[in-house]
Amino acid sequence: MHILLVEDDDRVAAALRPALHRHGMTTTRLDRGREAVEHLAGVDVVLLDLGLPDADGVDVCRAIREASDVPVIVVTARGDVEDRIVGLHSGADDYVVKPYDVGELVARIHAVQRRRGPEAAEQQGDRVVTTPDGVAIDLGRHTVTVDGAEVTLTRKEFQVLALLASARGTVCTRTRIVAEVWGRSWPGANRTLDVHVATLRTKLGRPELVQTVRGVGYRLGTA
Repeated sequence: MHILLVEDDDRVAAALRPALHRHGMTTTRLDRGREAVEHLAGVDVVLLDLGLPDADGVDVCRAIREASDVPVIVVTARGDVEDRIVGLHSGADDYVVKPYDVGELVARIHAVQRRRGPEAAEQQGDRVVTTPDGVAIDLGRHTVTVDGAEVTLTRKEFQVLALLASARGTVCTRTRIVAEVWGRSWPGANRTLDVHVATLRTKLGRPELVQTVRGVGYRLGTA
């Protein structure tokens, strides 16, 4: 996923970009708002600050929305209700107030990207991910087969597997998996995730299919 970061604060950008990269994203950073519309090609999500030196971020958001349907998340220190309302009415898909938790921001990025539109949803729904060792994950029908035989998974087990399958072999961090599958985090979240992964490996009979990336998360071994 490619992120366009429109942020004039060098310290904020210097801290955020490596964090996004660790979550498997690439970034382009702009410190001016008026250039944003010219850099939308190939962008999956825009992170837009409102306090920009050359233009009001609300006007930039409106310009982006007129030019593209790319998801926009406003990331700003302006936390008043009125500011939130104006930002959302200007075309933003979500609104995050600084300071924020990076894990939550990443979850919001994935959430707005999933809601891009019916065409993206249909493309996602029609996909069947297959592995060389005979596992087929039908993302549209929510079914999994191993060597042609269907395997029964719980809803959460399938959601974990589907998320890893959709990542196409890239690493999904623990934070992302917990946020997207359970919608929240809690002190025992990592242990719960580990149990679900262990159960998946047992049910599928493919211990090496879901691979542990120590200190980071999991990925699907498709090769």
